[in-house]
Amino acid sequence: MKPWGRVCLAVCLCLALGLSLVPGRAGAAFSDVKTGQWYYDAVTRMESEGTLAGYPDGTFRPNAAISRAEFVTITARLAGLSPSTGQTAHWAAGSLQAALEAGWYDWDEIPPTGETFDQPIPRQLAVKILMKAILPDAAGDYNTQSAKMRDFSALDGRYYNAVLAAYAAGIVTGDNNGNFRPLSGLSRAEACTLFLRAEDESARQPVRPADPAILPEVPEPVDPVRGGVSENGWLQVKGTQLCNQQGKPVVLRGMSSHGMQWYGQYANAQSIRNTAAFGANVFRVAMYTGEGGYLSQPDAIKRQVIAAVDAAIQADLYVILDWHILSDGNPRSHTAQAVAFFTELSKRYAHSPAVLYEICNEPNGNVTWSGDVKPYAETVVKAIRANSPQSVILIGSPTWSQDVHQAAADPVAGTNLMYTLHFYAGTHGQWLRDRITDAQAKGLPVFVSEWGASRADGGGGVFPAETKAWLDYLNSRDISWCNWSLCDKNETSAALKPGTPATRSWTAEDLSESGRIVFAAFGQ
Repeated sequence: MKPWGRVCLAVCLCLALGLSLVPGRAGAAFSDVKTGQWYYDAVTRMESEGTLAGYPDGTFRPNAAISRAEFVTITARLAGLSPSTGQTAHWAAGSLQAALEAGWYDWDEIPPTGETFDQPIPRQLAVKILMKAILPDAAGDYNTQSAKMRDFSALDGRYYNAVLAAYAAGIVTGDNNGNFRPLSGLSRAEACTLFLRAEDESARQPVRPADPAILPEVPEPVDPVRGGVSENGWLQVKGTQLCNQQGKPVVLRGMSSHGMQWYGQYANAQSIRNTAAFGANVFRVAMYTGEGGYLSQPDAIKRQVIAAVDAAIQADLYVILDWHILSDGNPRSHTAQAVAFFTELSKRYAHSPAVLYEICNEPNGNVTWSGDVKPYAETVVKAIRANSPQSVILIGSPTWSQDVHQAAADPVAGTNLMYTLHFYAGTHGQWLRDRITDAQAKGLPVFVSEWGASRADGGGGVFPAETKAWLDYLNSRDISWCNWSLCDKNETSAALKPGTPATRSWTAEDLSESGRIVFAAFGQ
């Protein structure tokens, strides 16, 4: 799961706008960003988070124009939209193609053939794209909002709805003279301000409630767990299918913990037994490497992780040891630490058929499969295989483990290897299911080690119809999965209602709307 929010947005802005990143740097000032300037708050807010470092000469260059390609790419990252197959070799062609397919703009506004990709984006088009991607349900009264624009007559009619909604939501306020300037370009400073305003407004939107009539009945907990380790033994990968020790297809369905440093109580023995009692046969231990996790406090976090793994084994569950990279988006950044960790843990669990190893949760940012993820995977797989020659190893891919098509074209050599895919039903749709189908057709074994019934940011309500489409697809192809996440966090992807104790048995009444959908699906 992604605590993407402002930090991820700032990173995306830096990458797309050509700015440099200095992790952990904070408190510096840009020579061309001064107190009292209209963009000061937006820029300094990003800088204060330690993710925006500007150019080597200490400037931010707020007045430089942002291109169509840059604006769409940032919007796509913010909305969790993965690139499609572009029609040109341009660096942003995939994101532009995906945005076009998502209906954020029309063919004539930014032709996918690429001739306008690097041209400045008009304000009216930028606002349309941003509103469709981030605030698609927003609206604005014509009479009230049009009166705020002195130059409303210059606005093309096809942009009325989006621009009026943006004014009503406070995303756009016009210049000091009350003009929107719909045909003018958009500066980097204006882009920063628009993105942050849209993100903040999206976070304030009311959660979409699920219709109680379509929430499934959750079976009462049972004991003992069915389909666990004692029944299936050592797992193996045959073709694209996960199989048990006898070579028969097996499907794992269960939960992922949230970050151990935040919600480690829900990875205790009681919580794991509770999950098993509802029918799960796998538990994923999400060990964040950054965000105050393992790299900051290795001994304490490792103790938590080992306790969770041992508890899952005791409950007869399969258990995934997840090296949960996120803000440290390139797995090669900490290869040595990963090798040391997996060497130690694979030696500890060398003779346990219960343990699977997920070696890079969600590679992201300026990361490639062939240049970064695959070489890292080859190194870590070798370290694990030195102690555990037959355990199943799960490998992520770029773009938050959605680029399985890249892995399918150039897989890691070895046996009992699978490739993870992550989705969130409120953000990712048929195009990503098609990507799985194509990857499997090329022989790639896929394991959905993280998914949510919410949007990719963990909020927005649950999406029952979209979740059902995903679960029906996974079931039809016998694809194993873990849901995000077993905690009581105040977000709609959490499986438990706020305040649910981790120290007692649970009933269906303890489950959130997401939890009801997921726990009912364990036994499908």
